[in-house]
Amino acid sequence: MNDLTKRPRTLMPPPLVYAAGLGIGWWLQRVWPLGFEVSYLGRQLAWAAVGFGLAIMLWAAWTIWRHRTTVNPYKAAVTLVTCGPFAYTRNPIYVADMLVYLAATVLMGSVWPLCFVPAVWAIMRYAVIAHEEAHLTAKFGQAYVDYCARVRRWM
Repeated sequence: MNDLTKRPRTLMPPPLVYAAGLGIGWWLQRVWPLGFEVSYLGRQLAWAAVGFGLAIMLWAAWTIWRHRTTVNPYKAAVTLVTCGPFAYTRNPIYVADMLVYLAATVLMGSVWPLCFVPAVWAIMRYAVIAHEEAHLTAKFGQAYVDYCARVRRWM
């Protein structure tokens, strides 16, 4: 059995990637303020985006658990999940994470976390998602390749 069928070789815990971008941005904001004014409507929209992101995360987690597989990026998938939010994006939890990240940036009123979006995206794409996709391809073969042809990675 190929090593990749046992589990993904994920390099970093996904929540830590997003938390690091926000945390470094928050720290830089305190040291070298580079902020912007956020209106009442802007705050309300940002909180709505946080709620929407959390709802997507819960929907995706519930869909995964319903199919008796795992959300843990360090454990092997048991089933290829292609329904629910996975019918629209191959990475609904990571899309939701980015939505919450961007909303948190607005709530912080800081430009700094936005500066880290490209790094967060690149780390997620190459240190996390690439390894998950290699695992899923090794584990599910043509079924996963067909799924990738039908559904975009992000949106």
